[in-house]
Amino acid sequence: MKSVYVAIMAIAGVAMVGQVQADEALAKAKNCMSCHTVDKKLVGPAYKEVAAKYKGDAGAAATLAAKVKAGGKGNWGQVPMPPNNVTEDEAKKLTAWILSIK
Repeated sequence: MKSVYVAIMAIAGVAMVGQVQADEALAKAKNCMSCHTVDKKLVGPAYKEVAAKYKGDAGAAATLAAKVKAGGKGNWGQVPMPPNNVTEDEAKKLTAWILSIK
């Protein structure tokens, strides 16, 4: 029984890694990485900083997805984030990925 549990956990881990890589690929494809990195400030905040700031905020995913689409300014300094050419689904995927970063 223990070997079945280990196998299931391994499969789940591989699936999650694939999803994380896919969402990072989406961030690269949508040019998000021109202004952001995972772990250090570039033009905009590091995604780790964003995830930490919104940790435990139940409404963060929806709020951030809207900001990804529409752009925004003032939350991370004076440099505005322009609107991004992403679908609603892409904005949600990007936001879920960003919030999952530790």
